[in-house]
Amino acid sequence: MPHDGNLLSAAVVFLLAAVLAVPLARRLQLGAVLGYLLAGVAIGPAVLGVAGNSQSLNHLSELGVVLLLFIIGLELSPKRLWVMRRAVFGVGLAQVVITGCVIGAVAMVAFDQSLNSAIILGLGLALSSTAFGLQSLAERHELQTPHGRLAFAILLFQDIAAIPLIALVPMLAGGSDQHATPSLNHALQVLGSIAVVVIGGRYLLRPVFRVVARTGLQEVSTATALLVVIGTAWLMDLAGVSMALGAFLAGLLLADSEYRHELEAQIEPFKGLLLGLFFITVGMGANLGLLLAEPATVVGLTLLLLGLKLPLLALLGRFGGGLSIVSGLRLGLVLATGGEFAFVVFKLGRDNGLFDARLHDLLVLAITLSMAVTPLLLLAAGRLLRRTEPPRPVPDAYRNIDTEGPRVVIAGMGRMGQIVARILRAQGIPFVALDTSVESIELSRSLSELPVYYGDPLRAEILRAAKVEQAEYFVIATNDPETNIKTAELVNRLYPHLKIIARARNRQHVHKLTDLGADAVRETFYSSLEMSRRTLVGLGLSQAQAESRISRFQAHDQAVLRSQHRVYDDTARIIQSNQEARAELARLFAADAEREAAQPDEAGR
Repeated sequence: MPHDGNLLSAAVVFLLAAVLAVPLARRLQLGAVLGYLLAGVAIGPAVLGVAGNSQSLNHLSELGVVLLLFIIGLELSPKRLWVMRRAVFGVGLAQVVITGCVIGAVAMVAFDQSLNSAIILGLGLALSSTAFGLQSLAERHELQTPHGRLAFAILLFQDIAAIPLIALVPMLAGGSDQHATPSLNHALQVLGSIAVVVIGGRYLLRPVFRVVARTGLQEVSTATALLVVIGTAWLMDLAGVSMALGAFLAGLLLADSEYRHELEAQIEPFKGLLLGLFFITVGMGANLGLLLAEPATVVGLTLLLLGLKLPLLALLGRFGGGLSIVSGLRLGLVLATGGEFAFVVFKLGRDNGLFDARLHDLLVLAITLSMAVTPLLLLAAGRLLRRTEPPRPVPDAYRNIDTEGPRVVIAGMGRMGQIVARILRAQGIPFVALDTSVESIELSRSLSELPVYYGDPLRAEILRAAKVEQAEYFVIATNDPETNIKTAELVNRLYPHLKIIARARNRQHVHKLTDLGADAVRETFYSSLEMSRRTLVGLGLSQAQAESRISRFQAHDQAVLRSQHRVYDDTARIIQSNQEARAELARLFAADAEREAAQPDEAGR
């Protein structure tokens, strides 16, 4: 068993537990945060007892929260805050205040807590987990949804609010003792430290980063970034202020710096690892004996936390953020859990005597269980809400297709369809576009004022309403290969005079579209050719040589594609054809190189 002095063996146990537990939790769709917590519980004294309570690792793990706050400070550029001001300082502030007041009132009335303790309990439990919430949204591809954007804004305000809350704990714990009125000397130390951080960040850090960047040494850049964060945190700690406040100030001062993205990239791996270490130490400290002795109390507190926060968040999302009922429920599910800053706040509260060790252990268990339950709730709710969520209404202006004899009809207004539409608009060619996504239609109309309408190109009446019979070209640009094939089949059957240009996913898709009379364009083919051309030039070929190789490859590939069309349903013959084509292309390139070597002057021009 590793002891406090054996830091190396303790680190091995911590890292091994993370490597085993986190991928397993991710595979079960429980999230990395819960994996770290479960790893801590497993190696802690309550279960396996293979890791001692290493004080050195505990201090190291606290740097995870420090680095997290530095990254948050970097994200808070004034421009970004101004754009998100209503969601961050409106809904975010309302969420923290209302939830804090409700939970604080319950703590006073139902659990007989003092006013100061109730304030810390209410505000601490009002915070949600930034790491847990953002990861859950990212894994479900919901960061850009309405509830995802509002969740990010609320989490941003909560992270800002955590700074004064951490500083508030010692003040409320002071009561009437000597700590209640800090000495003038201490106040001057605090103000002086903040002034050093602000002035140094404004006038010293940018020149330092400029000098470091000129060295071109990645390891020096990483060391400088860590020095700024840890040094600032250490200075604030010496002054008797939270280390997290120093890191947050350092990040805030560098938010508009030209080195902001470089700093974020350098710190991110350390932040993730040390934050994981922080969650492991929290899991190690979980009092499982208390859970076994008082399961009803722990489970009841967990359900009370979720039961108070979830409806409050859903209502705030509905009336404060303009979300639908279903999106409001999704917001509540993501943010109803307790947060990582609650662990920090409640540990400070226990150390400062605001509440006893038993209550602290109950709170840690309740927050941990809320994190454990939330992924399961998200999975269940995802299936249930997907079935019950009503379709978004389509405005009449999107349904009524108003066009006067388009020369081109575009099906699908994604990335490819938008580019085609913009070029046709710039050329003054009349066209009409169809899409089945209200969001895509809104985006195209608001940004480019394009004639986009709601309609399924697989419905014959929609094609008639779009006056397809008067068009010359039908461009199929949807991102679903099966939809493209069915659309090409329908248009070819109803309007055989039309020339069809269709987006193709791969070579097999090209063959199927060609059978339907469509001119297939592989979606990544030409961009890949351009990337190859730039790579060849960078590797020493001249512009003329690179253009020659790309042209040769393109002509050869098109010829091979045409020849393979006759046998594309025969896998063995396709494989043989590919082998022959690779050998032939290599011979062609070798012949080109020999010809250029024989005429160096002409090839170099």
